[in-house]
Amino acid sequence: MSDRIELDAPDLGAVEKQYLNAAVDGGYVSTFGPWIGDFEHRFAGFVGVERAVAVQSGTAALHMALYVSGIKAGDEVILPSTTFAATLHAVMYVGATPVIVDVDRATWCLSPTAFSAAVSKRTKAVIPVHLYGNVCDMTSINAIAASKGIIVIEDATESLGATLNGQQAGTLGDIGCYSFNGNKLMTTGSGGMIVTKDLKILDRLVYLINQANPREGIEGYNEMGFNYRMPNLNAALGMAQLNRVNGFLKLKRSFHQIYETQLGGDGACILQKAYSGANPSWWFTAVLLKDAGEASRLGKRLKEFEIPSREIFRPLHTFAYAKGFRRTGCDNAEMIYQRGLCLPSSTLNDEETVRHICAVIKKVLV
Repeated sequence: MSDRIELDAPDLGAVEKQYLNAAVDGGYVSTFGPWIGDFEHRFAGFVGVERAVAVQSGTAALHMALYVSGIKAGDEVILPSTTFAATLHAVMYVGATPVIVDVDRATWCLSPTAFSAAVSKRTKAVIPVHLYGNVCDMTSINAIAASKGIIVIEDATESLGATLNGQQAGTLGDIGCYSFNGNKLMTTGSGGMIVTKDLKILDRLVYLINQANPREGIEGYNEMGFNYRMPNLNAALGMAQLNRVNGFLKLKRSFHQIYETQLGGDGACILQKAYSGANPSWWFTAVLLKDAGEASRLGKRLKEFEIPSREIFRPLHTFAYAKGFRRTGCDNAEMIYQRGLCLPSSTLNDEETVRHICAVIKKVLV
């Protein structure tokens, strides 16, 4: 059993130190150096695309995906209420109007029905969020989007390694965005990645994230750019983590299976359901309790046993600055928040630790 139970701490070791030392010894510690291109190439191969562009964060990835897609003031972008605030903020960065809709009650991901109902003449994009590593119903979402000429920007910041019918999350829509924050499946400290099959878009992204710096021989800057390049040090850490990512995925899925077997059988706890054909990464395993308020009480009891936990993402439409953006009822998002709790999912834990957590939960829920 693990000496200390971790909620979502990063799994770092000798390999990471080796790669970071190599980057330092090479003298490239900022946004230029050999590790960046190597990391982009290796990552692209992992998710099954030709190219990828590294950026400073998952939020930067979402922002640039919207920006390069031409989303601007006057446009509407549909997104689920149950997600981290960065999804909303990226839409606001480009001046577009966020349209917040409900999630599916069983999967907790963007409801295709709610998405369809919220489409208007101003809708230009939709951002399905693969919540906690659970893949959205991309078949339905893509079909709705295609029929209306809507761009699909996948928020895959929590779902690296998840697949739908064998295809990686983040490669199922028009543009995919990933995060390598410290608590994600793999980390670069801070960082993100953008993928798309449109190589012209990737070329433009490389240009834009480097302050729209003109090519050699061209004088002056022609448009506004962004300082969103990933530093070489972060890329080196990412390369080390990619060497271990399959092991991380195996553990995450094993933990989820234990939680599901131990807690989901008697109905006291309900776990996220996956769509047919999906193989979620289960970055985080979370449960729903029977009644509103019970999750908060369980979290307090677990703390007494030195077991950390975290509430589900607060619905976006409940934030004061976002209340005017709700287009449909969000009863499912509110229910999930009131009854949900995220459980320890760090790969620094082991299977024995997860079984111990389950035993404590069953004990305190009696």
